[in-house]
Amino acid sequence: MTPPEPDTEARPERPTLLWGVSLASAGVLLITWALLWLNAYAINDDLPNTCQNVRRQSFPPEVTCASTAGGSVTGGSAGWLEALFFASLVVTVLTTTMAVAIALATRKR
Repeated sequence: MTPPEPDTEARPERPTLLWGVSLASAGVLLITWALLWLNAYAINDDLPNTCQNVRRQSFPPEVTCASTAGGSVTGGSAGWLEALFFASLVVTVLTTTMAVAIALATRKR
């Protein structure tokens, strides 16, 4: 029985895994942004009609009603959804930047 031949071909120096992570995190970013937008402008659409102190936030989109008497806030987005939004934004920016830098560095050789 003959031993297997060693792999002599070099792996391509393309950041394909980084592009995959970048696209996946961009998908999560778009989904979470859509959920936040739906919560602000579709679910809480009538909130300004029933509230005196409406607070609007554009990034990420949010419409909340702050009750001054009880100190309670209604209509706000879930904290985990905002954390997922910002985490996927950071991962998308970092992995895309790294993938572009690697692609440009390997192209110049």
